Amino acid sequence: MLLTLSDVEVAYGAVTALRGVSLEVGEGEIVTLLGANGAGKTTTLRTISGLLRPRSGEVRLDGRPLSSIPAHGLVGAGVSHVPEGRRVFPSMSVRENLLMGAYHDRRHARADLDRVVALFPRLAERIGQPGGTLSGGEQQMLAIGRALMSRPRLILLDEPSMGLAPMIVQTIFEVIAEINQAGVAVLLVEQNAASALRIAGRGYVLETGRVVLAGTAAGLLADDRVRQAYLGEDVADGADGPAPAGGGAAAGPAHGAAVPADSA
Repeated sequence: MLLTLSDVEVAYGAVTALRGVSLEVGEGEIVTLLGANGAGKTTTLRTISGLLRPRSGEVRLDGRPLSSIPAHGLVGAGVSHVPEGRRVFPSMSVRENLLMGAYHDRRHARADLDRVVALFPRLAERIGQPGGTLSGGEQQMLAIGRALMSRPRLILLDEPSMGLAPMIVQTIFEVIAEINQAGVAVLLVEQNAASALRIAGRGYVLETGRVVLAGTAAGLLADDRVRQAYLGEDVADGADGPAPAGGGAAAGPAHGAAVPADSA
């Protein structure tokens, strides 16, 4: 397994943000994390990328604990993080922003730059333009492109569609699928649950810092609890809410149905 979180607990001072979160991402998978604001999705990504340290539990990459690797060292290990809000360097050009993504190893920077601008033609058109003058959608393309410059095996994407026009959102999701088809695993945090589940293979639902539901994307799309809470659909009265989590999450059963995390 490429990435494994085992019973991870994270706190901000006295406030516990993650409560025994367990999840997995395999080589070449797209896995999505769903949940309301404050559920712990961003905290999960920040913990994986080393910006936060677990109070207990463990994060492993290829079976290797990540606790001894500083956040900046994870890029060399094959993990890139595209944070919520894009965080491009506003006064630097598009080219300079992209080259910052290759800071740890510039041997292939020219070829990787060509590859990224081929993936995002708009960036090629604005290659000398300051990053801060780009539109929101273009800045999201730039942030993803910068992450790709490090040749990651796993990319962490935090709300890539936030605040974007529908046509740009479609483009972003098409690019995510294309990145994955090239062999890059993706852990996707996204409130646009329908779009996320359409491109993902599996998903986890977080609620108040716990994994409460896990399964295949098809199983989650068909689950009344997910449809009601995250897809905005009306479902029959009496549909059960997500069950409390008591342990690690697991993928759905062979028929694809979503299962409560503590029943796996």
